Order: sequence, then C-alpha cells, then structure tokens
Amino acid sequence: MTGLNGLGTIAVAAAAIVWVEWVRDTYHWLSHRWSWLYRLHGIHHRTFRPDLSADLRLYRRSQWINDVPECLVMLLLSLLPWYVWPQWTALAGTAYTTVFLLGAIARGSGWARADELTDLTHQPGKFSGRPGNWFVNREYHWRHHFDNQRAYYCSTLTIFDKLMGTALSLSGKRVAVTGASGTLGRALLEQLRARGAKVVALSSRSQPVVLSDGTELETLTWKVGGETELIAMLERIDILVLNHGINVHGDRSPAAIAQSYEVNTFSSWRLMEAFLQTVRTNTDIARKEVWVNTSEAEVGPAISPLYELSKRALGDLVTLRRLDAPCTIRKLILGPFKSNLNPIGVMSADWVAAQILNLAVRDARNIVVTVNPLTFLAFPMKECCVSAYFRLFGRASRSDANVAPSKAVDIPKVSVVGAKKPLQP
Repeated sequence: MTGLNGLGTIAVAAAAIVWVEWVRDTYHWLSHRWSWLYRLHGIHHRTFRPDLSADLRLYRRSQWINDVPECLVMLLLSLLPWYVWPQWTALAGTAYTTVFLLGAIARGSGWARADELTDLTHQPGKFSGRPGNWFVNREYHWRHHFDNQRAYYCSTLTIFDKLMGTALSLSGKRVAVTGASGTLGRALLEQLRARGAKVVALSSRSQPVVLSDGTELETLTWKVGGETELIAMLERIDILVLNHGINVHGDRSPAAIAQSYEVNTFSSWRLMEAFLQTVRTNTDIARKEVWVNTSEAEVGPAISPLYELSKRALGDLVTLRRLDAPCTIRKLILGPFKSNLNPIGVMSADWVAAQILNLAVRDARNIVVTVNPLTFLAFPMKECCVSAYFRLFGRASRSDANVAPSKAVDIPKVSVVGAKKPLQP
C-alpha cells in the first residue's frame, strides 16, 4: 500500500506493538499487587544483586516461572488488535511477542550468550548513561530492583510508567531544596514530604524552616559564594532542587547586574557542578538528579530585564551541561506564581509545587507549569534548537564522555560588591 493506506498500515502495526507492551507492563504491575502472582515474579527479584550480577540457577528458573508465563499472556492478548482490525499488520504484536518468548526459552534453557543478546536491561557492569526517558535501559530498570519495586514497571517503552505516575519514585529519597524559606521553596518541601521524601531545607536565613503542620525541618544555612562548603552534605542527597533567586525588577545599575547574575545564574551553576561531582557509582547515576528552576523567563518576558537575562543564561547553561551530565537534570519552567519575588503572580505556589511533582513522577525532563499556552509551544522549540546547536558545535570533555566525572572540578567562589537587593531565601 502507498500514501495514507501505507501510513495507516504502519500505524496499526505500531499500535499492536504498543498494546502488547502495555499488556506486559500491566502484568508486571499486577505481579506486585497480587500475592499469588508475586510468588511467580518474586524469584526474578531474588535473582539479581545490586551490580546486576545474577545467581545463574535462579536466573534460569525465573525464565520459566516468570518470563515465559508473562510472554504467554502477551501472546494471547496480542490477538485482540487482529480481532478489532483483521489485517496481517495487526499481528505485528504477535510477532514481536514471539521474539521475547523465544528469548525467554533460550535463557531458561541455558543457551550460550542468550542472556547477553536478549536480556539487555539486566547486564552487569558500569552504567554507560543516564536512565532512559522514553525507552527502558539498564539504568532505568535498575531502579525497579533496587530503588523502589512499586515503581519503574516498564520493560521496553516507558509509556505505562509515565501515565501511571511511576516513572520516578520520591519515596525515601533525600531531597534538598534551595530557597527553602521562600514561598515556592516551602511549598515544594510540603509536597515532597507528603510523597514520602526526606527533605532538607537550604536557606540563607539562620532560622529553621517550619512546615504548616509545625514540623521543623533539617535546615542548613548557606550563602552565595559558599557552594563548595556544601559538598559533604550533597554526597548524601539524592535530588537537589535549585530554586533560589532574586528579582531586582527595574533596577539596571552595575550592582544590580552583578547581583542578578551571581545569584540567579552562577550560584546555581556552582551548586549544580558541586552536586554532579558526587555522582560516581551506578547507584548515584540511577538515583541522583538535579532540578533547576530556570523560569518561564527563558522564552518570555517577566517585566524585569535582569531577571530575564540571568534566568535565560542559567537556562542555556543547564541545556549545555545536561548533554553530558552524569545524572538526570530537569528544568522547571514556571509561569507567574504569587511569591515574595512576584506579589502579582496569578498561580498559587502550592498548586505549582503539586504540578511540578505530578510531572516529575511521570519523568518529564522539562517541567512546564504556566497559564500561558504559548510557552508550551515556544519552550520545546527553543530547547530543541539550542540543544542541537550546542551538540553540533560543542564537544564533551574526556571525563564527561565516560558519564561519571573522574576528578572534581575547581568551582570558583565569587562575591558581589555593592549589592543591595536581598536573596530569595
């Protein structure tokens, strides 16, 4: 077939494959909720050690007890698209599933190199990249085994986890938030704690941060220019949220320029680099993340020229750095919310914080929360073009090419002279 019919045929085949992947991920999800099914699935989890090396006897047994039954369920339900759309391409899911079934049989039978060729997400060794976004890789699937078995269910495509909100688990994660005494910082701490995270407040104020229920949080005081002093603390942090900032509004004096860039751009960059230095092991690569609040000012006016310029500079630095970063870096592209920095914001900080987490657990790498519909079009276009430009005309350092940095980077401290505006704590 040609033209639209040809495209329709391809679409039916693709839908059939997505369907059987959904069946497999649903089967996996049910295996962690129905005790009788987990008795079959549990052996799969007992097979692997944290370095993904396996007990070969248990590994082969698990193929017959877990993988083959899973493939048989997929094979049976793969016929449903053909029943709905009776043409041969609707059986693409059946052919796709048959490949996995034969692989499971080969692994269970102990065929030489069957596991290396057909079980790519369980191969031992040093991780070579960050957790996948749309496709499951070793780094992504490791988290299901050793981070949280009630998340990261997907096997090949991550669609199920994204829709179910299980593509990132926050439960038990140690999360540090800068700007913790500010409106959004406090809201993020509340929402993170509600999702089971162990939160740490980073503030420029000496007073401890207290949540709405009276809980006094672990609070660390830091000042702009003292980022390297936090490295020891960052070693034990899983997710660092860079949320501090300053808005000098219409001031365009030399002191305001220096302060805006120092607080909004360079202090966040230094903290991000300090955190990335702590990413060394497979566990770090799979679990650690940086979230950077670069603001909607990346692509639109904020009625504050220096705020826009400094946040755009930060956004471009993050785009550049995450091409080669050893762990996941997310951007927070936030529209105007009511805060000390922006008393005329139209969104509440609590609602914005809730939406940030709703998108994060669906593994959105660019988290856009705004009332401006143009941002949802402008930002992806800008990010795609800038990222492509940096990738085309830049190159990774030798240590970045190996994902985890081999040695620490000397991060300079800079002090601002003559600044008058207070830092958003």
